[in-house]
Formats: sequence, structure tokens, C-alpha cells
Amino acid sequence: MTATLGTTRQVVHVMGMPVSLALRGRHAATAAGERAWLEAVATLRDVDRVFSTYRADSHVSRLDRGEIGLSECPPDVAEVLAIGELARVQSGGAFDVRRPDASGRLVLDPSGVVKGWAVERAARSLVRLEDTDVCLSAGGDMVCHVADPARDPWLVGIEDPHDPSRVVARVPVRQGAVATSGAAHRGAHIVDARTGVAATGVAQVTVVGPDLTWADVDATAAYALGAGALAWLSTRPGRTGLVVWDDGRCETFGRAG
Repeated sequence: MTATLGTTRQVVHVMGMPVSLALRGRHAATAAGERAWLEAVATLRDVDRVFSTYRADSHVSRLDRGEIGLSECPPDVAEVLAIGELARVQSGGAFDVRRPDASGRLVLDPSGVVKGWAVERAARSLVRLEDTDVCLSAGGDMVCHVADPARDPWLVGIEDPHDPSRVVARVPVRQGAVATSGAAHRGAHIVDARTGVAATGVAQVTVVGPDLTWADVDATAAYALGAGALAWLSTRPGRTGLVVWDDGRCETFGRAG
């Protein structure tokens, strides 16, 4: 653990992505802070064992192959699939936890729900730390918590998808989550589930909301909607954020500026 200007930082690779932590305040460099971090990492590793689509022995992989039923999975699987179904309905089918593979078979892939849901769950051990500010980030999506309202918020930079060396906005967050979906780092991996085709017109979507589960789902669904991203996001209560279009234009929704 290293400390800079009262902030300690940690990083680990889990669930196929870098997960980083910044702590400020009373437990930034204490044994209690270290235990909370290790508990958070253990939570993410447990989630990976259950939900990874890259592990043949995960519950989700076995469920997809028909080797087990939903009742034989941990209750978390039913919870995640229920969130995915609600997101499918609310997005008009653009978001779905089932996708066709190369042969046309529907494959179970709840990754669009799992990342935000898992990081939000992992953050619980950290936000319980007394008088300690937390910023837990996984692949660019993050949970932010500031224990003392008199302290500065976390300032989250939103990367320009057309030029990663610059940011298009800086968002102050005291309590809540920030999620970004786009093709800048992973290519065109997000598709409109209704067509199976990657979205066009939109370069990146950032959603700021009260919890990371739905901020992440909404960012993914909006990106999948392509040209309809901003109109759909404007109907989502309690969300703010930014859409970057393919032509470089930036448009905000909600109260974000």
C-alpha cells in the first residue's frame, strides 16, 4: 500500500480487468482499511467463480450448457438475471443477457449486468469504514463515497473516446457511481440485442447515478441504442451524464454540465 497526499491506492487484476481502489481519511492506511480491501477483492473473485463466461466450471457456463438449472445456482444468479430481464424490457430489447453465437444459438452472457453489480457489492466492505472516503474502480466504472460532506468530492475524468490523452468532462461525485460504455478500448463489443449488430453513431456513453448496477446497465443499453441513446437516457430518472457522438459532439442529459 502506498500513500500520496493522504490517499492510499491499491490495484489488482480480477474478473479479467484491473480493479483499483483509492482511500482517503481515517482508515486510508490502517489494518482495517487493508482488511476491507481484501474482503472486496474476495467478493469479486467469488463473483468470477459464479458468473465468468470464460470458465467452463462457473455456474453461468454450466447453466448455459443445460447441465444445471437455475434452482441449482447460488441465489445471486437469479438476482442478476432478473436485473437483466428488467433492463431488456426497459430498453425495448436493445439490452439482453442472451445473445446469439456464430451458429445462431442463444448464449447466456450476463456480463452487461455483472460488472457493475459486482463492484457495487464489493464496495460495501469499504464504505463501512468510519470517516473514510472510497473510490473503487473496475475497468473505468466506479463507486464513489465521501464520508464527510465538508471534504472535496472525488473528481472523475471522462476520457475522450477519440483521443484518450484528453478528457471531455470532469464530474464531481460524493455519493454514487459513474459508468462508461464505448468502443475505444475493447472495440465494437456492444451490440443491439434486437439486431445483433454493433451500434453506430455513438462513440461513448457515461452515466452518473446513485448505484453502479444500474449506471452500468444504462450506459450499456444506451450505447446499444446508438442514435437513440440520448433520447432514451433522458427518460431515465435520477441519471445524469454525457453522450459523445461519432462526429465528436458531446451532449449532456439530466443535470450534468
